[in-house]
Amino acid sequence: MIQALVFYMFAAITVASGVMVISARNPVHAVLYLILAFFNAAGLFLLCGAEFLAMVLVVVYVGAVAVLFLFVVMLLDINFVKIREGFLQYLPTGALIGLVLLVELVLVFGSWSFAPGAPLSVGTHTPDPSVVTNTDALGRLIYTDYVYLFQAAGLALLVAMIGTIMLTHRSRGGVKKQNIARQNARTKETSVELRKVPNRGGI
Repeated sequence: MIQALVFYMFAAITVASGVMVISARNPVHAVLYLILAFFNAAGLFLLCGAEFLAMVLVVVYVGAVAVLFLFVVMLLDINFVKIREGFLQYLPTGALIGLVLLVELVLVFGSWSFAPGAPLSVGTHTPDPSVVTNTDALGRLIYTDYVYLFQAAGLALLVAMIGTIMLTHRSRGGVKKQNIARQNARTKETSVELRKVPNRGGI
């Protein structure tokens, strides 16, 4: 009974936080609601016995990704009033896309059902917690059955990281950059100029 109450509490807070992420007007508040959703999702993982996934969610997503989003949003000078000017213009298109997604979700969940051999398959592949830990079982599953998908996901993240670095360091006109080699190659003749200033004449 207590476990069910805790589950519904975590689930309700997670759903409410997700709704506030997309409906908050202030982007900083949206990131804070996202962090709250991550914490409650970690609580749901703990209830399922997946303590490794819960810790990964807290350490990686809350400690790195969400905080990075928060710093980026706070450091960028974004004119949110100008961004919201075209909201009514794109509202019909967004509403149409949302309706299509809603119909697809209804069709998927309406026709979804358990496979006849699913409970038996889950029972035979679930490791014994007293013999194999959650982290050990997850590692065996990722690096045996899904090793190619895992490597493909890592390659996609690597390409995304390289693309982000290239976009950040692209050459832009009118931007002053530091040239270490040019600074080290300076001499006294090129960097210092002596002028004789007349009395009360100024430079």
